[in-house]
Amino acid sequence: MSKPSVISLFSGAGGLDYGFEAAGFQTTVAVEMNHACCETLRANRAWPVIERDIFDVPSAELLQTAGLKRGEADLLIGGPPCQPFSKSGYWARGDAQRLDDPRSNTLGAYLRVLEETKPRAFLLENVEGLAYRGKDEGLQLLLQAIDGINQRTKSKYRVTFQVLNAVDYGVPQLRKRLIMIGSRDGQAFDFPEPGRSPHQLELFGAESFRRTAWDAIGDVELSPDDDVELTGRWADLVPSIPEGKNYLWHTSRGGGQELFGWRRHFWSFLLKLAKDQPSWTIQAQPGPASGPFHWDNRRLSMRELCRLQTFPDDVSIAGTRISMQKQIGNAVPSLLAEVLGRAVRTQLLDLKQVRGSLKLLPPQREPVPPATRPKSVPKKFRDRIGEHSAHPGTGQGHGAIQRGALASLST
Repeated sequence: MSKPSVISLFSGAGGLDYGFEAAGFQTTVAVEMNHACCETLRANRAWPVIERDIFDVPSAELLQTAGLKRGEADLLIGGPPCQPFSKSGYWARGDAQRLDDPRSNTLGAYLRVLEETKPRAFLLENVEGLAYRGKDEGLQLLLQAIDGINQRTKSKYRVTFQVLNAVDYGVPQLRKRLIMIGSRDGQAFDFPEPGRSPHQLELFGAESFRRTAWDAIGDVELSPDDDVELTGRWADLVPSIPEGKNYLWHTSRGGGQELFGWRRHFWSFLLKLAKDQPSWTIQAQPGPASGPFHWDNRRLSMRELCRLQTFPDDVSIAGTRISMQKQIGNAVPSLLAEVLGRAVRTQLLDLKQVRGSLKLLPPQREPVPPATRPKSVPKKFRDRIGEHSAHPGTGQGHGAIQRGALASLST
């Protein structure tokens, strides 16, 4: 029996695809415009890759490359670029452009392929910001458009969506994503229960579903080619941050020296992993002071980043350090995709369940070494010690005031 077929859009480095592969699916075509991502896909798998902008790829070409006819694909997957709806957009600008951002048109591209290929089921991934209350116009656009697709194609796509935290499914990383799943025949989809549920223990093959940074990367050894040295203004301050803490340690409400104002920086500033806790979200474009950093006071290696994203160990990333970080940081944790893939198989495609525990679940590594004690603040930073004002609140920060002043001048 052949494996259920997948059409993959906005494939990136293959995070979704590796997870569905582990759940018994076969990617029949992948579309990705970023050259480094395409090189990564080609280096790791024999999937047919179309290296072009999705707007320039007719659905007929997609189907021909996949060796499928309209209606034959089992599953369409993809995560259209999420920057217009991301939390970082709010941090940088006070609010994101959202549907006024031209990148949001990628949602329309995904819907066009959905209508023209008519797969048995689809999965769309995006940032949780797509469904923020009062700012969910992107989500409403999707739901209305799918209703239109049903009317035009006589399909019965029934949509279920939910914001999932990958850490609840064995991923050693706190990472929230909106997942939308639909069935062409109108079958209802129930999202898998988090690993803490007794019903999920069989999948995780242990009494606990929770996985930590130590579980994921505790056995990784650095190679001579790994570029992990910290650089920049704050590099020498990182050793003074305890495991699991960030710059807030050095504020009036932390336990260190008062070097910064409370909440004057983004959460990832000087953020360090703790061995006994999951990682925070891996960033796609971090600055030199943006973590999470390794507990050994260095940047994470590419293998460690892949482990935290639960990529298969046989996957390597092509490109420069900046490109590799971007590919990994933009990906969906593969283990989360594996969990969802197993559920899609049985609920929407009437296929047998994959036997055994999850293939991409990190092993539990015990014992966990004790946390490394932080060092004292270097002398060059001690002139900062003193009172620092806390952030005044939403909309009252320096950036927001500047934007308000510019807006007044333009009117």
